[in-house]
Amino acid sequence: MKLKKIIFVLIIISITTFINIQEAYALYAGDGGSSKSSETVDDIMGNADKFIDDGETAGESINEEELKGTIDFLYNLFLGAGIIVAVIVGTILGIKYMMGSIEEKASLKEMLVPYIAGCVVVFGAFGIWKLVINILSNT
Repeated sequence: MKLKKIIFVLIIISITTFINIQEAYALYAGDGGSSKSSETVDDIMGNADKFIDDGETAGESINEEELKGTIDFLYNLFLGAGIIVAVIVGTILGIKYMMGSIEEKASLKEMLVPYIAGCVVVFGAFGIWKLVINILSNT
């Protein structure tokens, strides 16, 4: 009985494997999409060279001043958000600590460890980001 089940499963697997085989063609939009896998190696290499040439002559390079402005904006935005969140959470923890009982104060002290670790990670990440930007802008 088990042998029949194993043979049946193997037959089903082999049938589904052979039925689901599909041909895939790579199309290159630059030549109207006529490229198929039946092309010669020279045709493929020619299309590859044309693709690279199209990319090299494709237009504008990166505007460094615009990129610097965007990076500075993002830096200040995220740093401001980090400061606001850190101050709000710190204030809430401080008020709860002042108003809480002894058990609540003990649990709040435990909550200070992830809060301080989070502040170190957030502000350390911004410090590293600013350091990397300054180093890369000097080179």
